[in-house]
Amino acid sequence: MITVVDYGAGNLRSVANTLSELGAPYEVVRDSAGVQRAHKIILPGVGHFGQMMRSLETLVLRDALLERVRRGVPFLGICLGLQALFEGSEEAPEVVGLGLYPGKVQRFGGDVRVPHMGWNEIEMQPGSSPSKLLANAGSPLYLYFAHSYYAPVAPATVATCTYSVQYTTVLEEGNVFGVQFHPEKSGAAGLRVMKNFVDLPC
Repeated sequence: MITVVDYGAGNLRSVANTLSELGAPYEVVRDSAGVQRAHKIILPGVGHFGQMMRSLETLVLRDALLERVRRGVPFLGICLGLQALFEGSEEAPEVVGLGLYPGKVQRFGGDVRVPHMGWNEIEMQPGSSPSKLLANAGSPLYLYFAHSYYAPVAPATVATCTYSVQYTTVLEEGNVFGVQFHPEKSGAAGLRVMKNFVDLPC
């Protein structure tokens, strides 16, 4: 069973619709008991970093998520859900992220339009292992983005995108996965990404 975390905001419905299209069994949960019984976890994300992290604390989900991740349960963070894996974000400097990866999420600067919305090509990170999420998704690979903040490139980064700066687009390490783009809005390629996660062994 795939557990989709409902913290009161985000792209939950479109993620759930995609799982239904794939025929993948799932449940939407808002409590730690639901997270504790998860075989796989998806943390969707659209909204404000601070609001998300405070909601996870209020719902007593933060520690439950970290405990399950540390026990090897496959985890997928989407957009803001990827950013939550880092120490914090400029969007809410006083709020602590899940802290699985070092560094802080930053806002796009320079002359580019913010938010970054639309289709963009992603690039494999040189020297990284073959991506499990991107397997058979196509090449070149264009995916749909909608975000104002970006995660730094980390040792677990397997693919990047460039929008004024290079940033983490796909992160994979062990049972932890994250994507900055929205697979549920990325057509056939996005559907393949979601199927690849669904098909991962528990």
